[in-house]
Amino acid sequence: MSSTGATGGRGKSKASKSISRSQKAGLQFPVGRIARFLKSGKFAERVGAGAPVYLAAVLEYLAAEVLELAGNAARDNKKNRIVPRHIQLAVRNDEELSKLLGTVTIAAGGVLPNIHTVLLPKKTDKGGRDIGGSISQEF
Repeated sequence: MSSTGATGGRGKSKASKSISRSQKAGLQFPVGRIARFLKSGKFAERVGAGAPVYLAAVLEYLAAEVLELAGNAARDNKKNRIVPRHIQLAVRNDEELSKLLGTVTIAAGGVLPNIHTVLLPKKTDKGGRDIGGSISQEF
């Protein structure tokens, strides 16, 4: 007497399309793949349903943060393409990311531009004498 669809009310209809766990969570990173890696990595005997979703969300956030900062660094250097140098500048200029990736070496990233204050020439007054008191070499 009740007509609830083509399947007669039992289970899902065969015409409905499957929705990935990433789509359900509203993420771009693959929840299913991360779940598979967590299971095959033998980090624990069992993996809960929420763990790969949470991990995927954290990884996606970190990737978005690094890419945003690297994009800003690329734009500052008048470039349209992000290269490892831009990622290095982005990470090392951000306090929290620098702490997180402190021991990480980024290939072809270079170093931050920095000149030690001892190496800079001494300031002189209008008469051409050193302000610091010691004799310095003229440049």
